[in-house]
This record gives sequence, structure tokens and C-alpha cells, in this order.
Amino acid sequence: MSEFAPVCIYLVISLLVSSIPLGVPFPFASNSSTYPEKLSAYECGSDPSGDARSRFDIRFYLVPILFIIPDPEVTFSFPWAVPPNKIDLFGSWSMMAFLLILTIGSLYEWKRGASDRE
Repeated sequence: MSEFAPVCIYLVISLLVSSIPLGVPFPFASNSSTYPEKLSAYECGSDPSGDARSRFDIRFYLVPILFIIPDPEVTFSFPWAVPPNKIDLFGSWSMMAFLLILTIGSLYEWKRGASDRE
């Protein structure tokens, strides 16, 4: 259990440090219900027009979907953060295979024109 002590201390300190900026503004915040202007809808100074639930083109959703490919690449490349003498040959080649699969996926995406803007 002593080997996890630095991790636990780090988690406690990070929770305390992150709760300070979240908690400090509350004593200084005013009640927003006293200002009716703050509760009204705001759209560039005019009344809102149209429905907020209108249909969007698929291209608006394509950009976040395209960012899914680099996310696992960064996540699964984390084991390479160890010193080179700690990774054996199997670990190196498995990461190369993983990066090759992601590269093939990115090239396929690029060839299909998924990231083209029209």
C-alpha cells in the first residue's frame, strides 16, 4: 500500500486545488434572480427567432467524429512514455502495428474526402 501513497497524496492535493477555484466565487456571487435582464433570453440584443431544435447538416457532426481517431492514439501511446530500456521488442512492434492501423484509417479518411470543407 505504501507504493500507492504518492498517488493518493497527489489525488487529494489535486482535489483540494481544483475545489478552491470552484468554491471561492460563491460567497461573492450575487443572486441573479434580482436582475430580470439576466434571466431573459439574449440573442444579439433581439428577441430569439426560430427553433433551437432544427436539423443540422451531417457535416457539423463529422468534425467531432473525425477527432475520435487521434484520441485513442494519444491514449494508447502513453506506454511509450517509459524509458526505452523498459520496453521490450514485443511492446515496440505492437505499438508500431497500432500506429500503422491508425495511419491506414487516417489515410482512408483523407482519401474519401471526409475532412474536406464545402
